[in-house]
Amino acid sequence: PASANNPFRDVAEGDFYYKAVLWAVEEGITTGLAPNTFGPNAGCNRAQVVTFLWRAMGEPAVNAAGSSFADVTDPDAFYYKAVLWAVEKGITTGVDASHFGPTTDCNRAQVVTFLYRAYSN
Repeated sequence: PASANNPFRDVAEGDFYYKAVLWAVEEGITTGLAPNTFGPNAGCNRAQVVTFLWRAMGEPAVNAAGSSFADVTDPDAFYYKAVLWAVEKGITTGVDASHFGPTTDCNRAQVVTFLYRAYSN
C-alpha cells in the first residue's frame, strides 16, 4: 500500500495516479523530477522508461562489459545499467545499431513493447 507521506506538491490525494506514484517512490522505481515535484504530466524518454523497468525488476545485475551505444557512455548516468540490462534482455536494441536515444521521447507503443518484452522473457 502507498504511504500517506506524499512529498510532491503536484500529486494530490484525489488524483487517479496518487497511490501509483507513492508506491513507485516507496519501491525505489522513481524519485520524481525533484524532491517536491513528480511531474505527472511530463513525458518520459527512453532512458527513464528502461530505468523504471529495471528498478521495478529489482535492479538486476548486468553481465555486459559496457555499452555499445555512442550515446550511452557515462557509467554514472542514472540510466547506464538500465540500458545495458534492457539490451541484454532483448527489451530494446536502440533506435539504431549505434544509438540508444536516451533523451528521445518514448511513445505509448514503445512503452507497452518494452513492458511486453520485459515480462515475457
